[in-house]
Amino acid sequence: MLPVALLVVAKAPIAGFAKTRLTPPLSPREAARVAAASLLDTLDAVRATPVRHKVVAWTGNLADAERRDEIASALADFTVVPQRGAGFAVRLANAHADCFAQSDAVLQIGMDTPQVDGALLGACARRLLETGDAVLGPAADGGWWALGLTDPRPARTLADVPMSTRRTGEMTRDALRRCGYHVHALPVLSDVDTYRDAVAVAGQSGGRFAAALRGCAAVEVLT
Repeated sequence: MLPVALLVVAKAPIAGFAKTRLTPPLSPREAARVAAASLLDTLDAVRATPVRHKVVAWTGNLADAERRDEIASALADFTVVPQRGAGFAVRLANAHADCFAQSDAVLQIGMDTPQVDGALLGACARRLLETGDAVLGPAADGGWWALGLTDPRPARTLADVPMSTRRTGEMTRDALRRCGYHVHALPVLSDVDTYRDAVAVAGQSGGRFAAALRGCAAVEVLT
């Protein structure tokens, strides 16, 4: 097993709480169902990754979530910690700090890339260990989908980086470099923020996510 903590930052897939940028054209409940499917596919991929620690930083009431029984069953295989702090960037930094309490290396992803699999995540974890430094997986929209660190201190810089912008990836990389870290690139992936993203990613993947999106009334082929 790789001596890495694989951290998933996730929120409960509740209508009006998760994947709100998919609405419209999806209804709030359809968007939450798509989010639930994306989370479940992501947890499957993490379970298939040969890492020592599997952690989910969680926010939201699972009792109100779509597919809550399936999610509860999947989470039984993970260490679940609550997200802490005001603002997403602060919660990310705190989640990394929680993981470094049990591991010397942390690879963090979200629940927005359901096309990942255990082979890809395993390769990313090995890359992190080989570099002994920092790795960053750029997202096609200018953000990032994966961040790996071998020291908890640079994670604090995330609190100063604006999230969900076209320069988030660039600013994250620059912030890590200012801390004295070399940042090694992981593969570029598309993450699911908008409906167009969802259709594109569903075309690249199978599993629950693609099936959930196909089941929505608003699905159309986008060019």
